[in-house]
Amino acid sequence: MKKQRNLTMAITGFVMLLVLHGTAYGLSDVFKENIYVPEKLAPTDSVLKVAVGEKAPDFTLPSVHHGKISLSQFIGKKNVVISFVPAAWTPVCSDQWPGYNIVKDLFDENDAILLGITADNIPTLFAWTNQMGELWFPVLSDFWPHGGTASKYGVLRSDGTTERAIFVIDKKGYIRYIDVHNINKRPPLESIMSELKKLNQ
Repeated sequence: MKKQRNLTMAITGFVMLLVLHGTAYGLSDVFKENIYVPEKLAPTDSVLKVAVGEKAPDFTLPSVHHGKISLSQFIGKKNVVISFVPAAWTPVCSDQWPGYNIVKDLFDENDAILLGITADNIPTLFAWTNQMGELWFPVLSDFWPHGGTASKYGVLRSDGTTERAIFVIDKKGYIRYIDVHNINKRPPLESIMSELKKLNQ
């Protein structure tokens, strides 16, 4: 009951921040001026290659600050949430990832690690994440072979970017939740937390 109340309070606080700050979570005007605003995109442009209940494809990718990271290193240790976002320096992506800083304690409570993945290269991700401010989770580059991991999961778009997609993977390495979201919108935090809570019941 207490955990449920904490979750509700945290999500309410998160929603209030979205309303108060609109976008960019109080990021500097200089940062906002460097954000590229694309035209509205087709909600999805890919075909999933995995399904709930299947073993999650393993991968090893370079990260901005944590060396190379593999999905398999968390097997038996952590639940994993993979957050694919389309591109650095774009509005929704620049809002989505800093928002996860606000709810780090909820990931901790559910024994989960978040892995952020884009098809951008490391220098681009280095500059972008430095401007956003410190993120508590590893940011991984799926640049080369271009979009290889996104392709394994079936979330590589025809323009070489990835879908805005969430995968929740349990400690045994099985996919328990998939949300290939409308690329123009942020995935709801409540759904991620609800799925993580199920893993610990």
